[in-house]
Amino acid sequence: MDLLYYIRLARRKWLFLLLSVILAVGAALAITANTPPKYVATISMLVSGYDKEGSLSTAYQAGMLSAQRVHSYASLLSSRRVVGQIVKGEDIGRLQGNITAEAVPGTVFLRATVTDTDPARASQLANALGARFAELIDQIERPTPRSRPTVKITIVDQADVPEEPVSPRPLANLAVAVLTALLATMTAIILRDRLDTTIKTSQALQEASGNSTLGVIGYERDARHYPLILRNRGRSTRSEAFRALRTNLQFIGVDRQPKSLVVTSCLPGEGKSSTSANLAITLAQAGWRVVLVDGDLRRPSIPRYLGIEGAIGLTDVLIDRARLDEVIQVWGEAGLSVLPSGQIPPNPSELLGSGGMREVLAQLTAAYDMVIIDAPPLLPITDAAAIAALCDGALLVARYGKTRREHMARASELLSSINVRVVGTVLNFVRSGNDAYHGYGYEYQAEVKKPAKKPVGV
Repeated sequence: MDLLYYIRLARRKWLFLLLSVILAVGAALAITANTPPKYVATISMLVSGYDKEGSLSTAYQAGMLSAQRVHSYASLLSSRRVVGQIVKGEDIGRLQGNITAEAVPGTVFLRATVTDTDPARASQLANALGARFAELIDQIERPTPRSRPTVKITIVDQADVPEEPVSPRPLANLAVAVLTALLATMTAIILRDRLDTTIKTSQALQEASGNSTLGVIGYERDARHYPLILRNRGRSTRSEAFRALRTNLQFIGVDRQPKSLVVTSCLPGEGKSSTSANLAITLAQAGWRVVLVDGDLRRPSIPRYLGIEGAIGLTDVLIDRARLDEVIQVWGEAGLSVLPSGQIPPNPSELLGSGGMREVLAQLTAAYDMVIIDAPPLLPITDAAAIAALCDGALLVARYGKTRREHMARASELLSSINVRVVGTVLNFVRSGNDAYHGYGYEYQAEVKKPAKKPVGV
């Protein structure tokens, strides 16, 4: 993973990052508004020692007052004995928690701070703390009750009334909230992306299937209601993607150009039916003699996509209830031939792998330049494998963000085990702006003159 990976990931998930920042800012503002302000009052004290003559001595102070002893005074500042002389009852424990005392390193100075919601009270408590502490040291640092004390506490700086609160700090809270939200959200996004095994790039599809990616089909919001590329006169990025797929399909093998192609996917809902229909339409528009066969004898979709009658079709031919030329329908201006599935049989796998199906394919490949068969998904049932074994090749369709890499690998292994040639893969429903979607934004700006219609023979 490099920096470019994080940048692309953040660009794809910018909406989640923005939402997390908005929520963090709102939470920080709410917490700041409901947090009472706190003020800190500070008092500084000097620890001095007396020599044998009874006067303050710097040498004695440096020699006899060890750093450990000064630190013990700092702990004594917040003791119950000192605090109990300032407040009573439950306030003792509360005040102890609001006192911070420390010995200034390398010196004999003590510094104590008192935190309170009232600035004047914080100052009063700090000054009272210093006075009571000085009295306590004067009492306990006497060898005998009547002797002179060996240590003296001198208040150097009285505690002033603080003007600005130390908390809450709105800007600091906002900065911490934003940074925390970005870090947490980005971490979650990275973990989800690394643990996600769905296919989202053409490179991942190629690695999972072991075959080249022939097409990347973009996502269109209304593709569910208008699955065919004929809408808007075929002038859309999705239409261009299918034309690119058609071009790549023509160059997959000069010596072994397939004439019968099974279009299938790993699981249902990955767009194999719309891909087979649009690919057939694109080939027919280029002047190919194409027949689209609905080989899904369980859940046929081609008649619904094309708006044709599908009650009589392939099943009737396989059981000798109709002739092939009687059930083939011509659809569209380009003269695309369509063979519907017909009635749903009780034994679709046996029919698709039968000798009758082999004869039907032989007749179709002899009469057409390309036979495209919309087959059921590979992994749930064996129908697609049965019909793929009779064809020249198979085209695997994967759906962006849904098809898993292990499913695609299993589907490729299944086809390889029965010696089916996988001519390539298609990544379907790729959203614009994704790394797998390479668009140049080249749109049609002028009316394109329609070519003269040319009849296509069977």
